[in-house]
Order: sequence, then structure tokens, then C-alpha cells
Amino acid sequence: MNETGWNFSGKTVLVVGGTSGINFGVACDFARAGANVGVISRSQEKVNNSIERLRDFGTQIAGFSADVRDYPSLEGAINGISNELGKFDVVISGAAGNFPARAAAMSPNGFAAVVNIDLMGTYHALRASYPHLKVPGSSVMNISAPQAFVPMVMQSHVCAAKAGVDMITRTLAMEWGSAGIRVNSIVPGPIQGTEGMKRLAPTPELLDKVTDSVPLKRLGTTSDIGQTALFLASPAANYITGAVIPVDGGWSLSGVSGLMDELARLIESEWFKFGI
Repeated sequence: MNETGWNFSGKTVLVVGGTSGINFGVACDFARAGANVGVISRSQEKVNNSIERLRDFGTQIAGFSADVRDYPSLEGAINGISNELGKFDVVISGAAGNFPARAAAMSPNGFAAVVNIDLMGTYHALRASYPHLKVPGSSVMNISAPQAFVPMVMQSHVCAAKAGVDMITRTLAMEWGSAGIRVNSIVPGPIQGTEGMKRLAPTPELLDKVTDSVPLKRLGTTSDIGQTALFLASPAANYITGAVIPVDGGWSLSGVSGLMDELARLIESEWFKFGI
């Protein structure tokens, strides 16, 4: 038994988007639990850095660079990782893009960019991974967001994309269930130290407001998400599929929309100060 409380020795895990933030934390937790881990990111530099850090856990690590919006490139990267590490016991799709903008001020290209990364990127990752999943018994997880079911100002693009991600989760749970493949969504709340939190709360004042809005009165950690992923990939979750699981300290229950109205005004006032 290791410090994660789970044993994934001999298992192979693919984390798409696994070189930073929540996704890298999840990749670390699986490697710490003994899994062989493959990571994919658009940046080759980030892939190289992640491989170096993940190898400290003593398992087999592989990584390729690819853009999730480019299906042939992503398919080639996934094929390459499978060639190195073997069939996948676990696939986690976590690539995401976001920026705060009101719909009337957002360009169509800006809206499409987030949909292409979050929604199309998820489909591409799962479609390209499917031939490499161990059958039966593999576990697929999408990293979603509260915007999938909580409408938020300045987030119309993310709301649309993540709602689509959760519906892909549910649909593929039905389509792939007969093959013994489970598909679930993890919905992180505000997680400290991530790029998403820097964009949502770029000042100490905003960060305090977000923290206070969480019923558990703390920000989450990447290990909060990693532990959920380890559970969902474990035999303890063998009968869980098609689930959309918030891991947010109760944040999505506590008036997020009202908070986002206030945050939007504060964010825009900060932009004004800096002439943005």
C-alpha cells in the first residue's frame, strides 16, 4: 500500500492534458499509486518536464505532444503511448480552455476555440483511445466543470462545451457499457494553484470571495480530484458508470451564479484599472 491508499501497480493510465494543473496532479497520483502513466499535451516542453517529474515515482512513463483539436495528431500520440505502455486500464480526458468574456463581446472564434478544445477535444480523446482500452474492465473519466449545469455569466462558451462533455459521458456509458467499459465525469470546483483559479480570481480579494463561497470554506487541491479518479478507476467503483460527480466542497450548491455576477463586475473593474 502506498500513500494514496490505492494500488495500481501494473496498470496503464493515459491522461490527455496531463502536463499541468488538475490533470498533472491526477497523473502524479496514479504514478504514486504504482501505475504506468502516459501524458499528452500541446506543448512538447511541458511533456518533457512532466515525464521527468513523473519518473520520480519509479513507474514507466511516456508522453507525446498533440493538439486535441487535431484528431490525426492526437490519434498518433495515443497510438504511440499505447505502443510503449500497452492497452489502457484508465483514460482521463482533461484538456480545457477558458477565458472570461460576456457573450455579446466575445468573437465567434473565441467561442469556437473553447468548444473545440473542451467538447471536440473530449470526443477526439475518447474516440482515439477506444481501440486501446482493455476490455472488459477499463475506466474512462472526463474532467468536466460546474459550468456544465450551473449557468455563469462570462462563461457561455464553457457552459455550452462542458454540458456537451457531460452528455458525451452519459451517452458513452450507455454505448460502451456492454463491453465492460465505465465512463464517468469528475466536476472539480475551485482548485488552488491552477490556471483556472488564476483566471477566475486574479486578486487576493477575489480569491477570498471564492473561498468564502465554498460550504467547506476551503479551496480544493489536485489530490482531491486525484483521489476521486483513483476511486472511480478502482474495483470499489465497479458498478458506477454514467455518473457526473461534483468534487467541489459543495460549491455548486451554494449560489455560484450570484457569486459569478459579483466576480464578473470585479474582474471587469480590474481590467479597467489596467486598461484591458
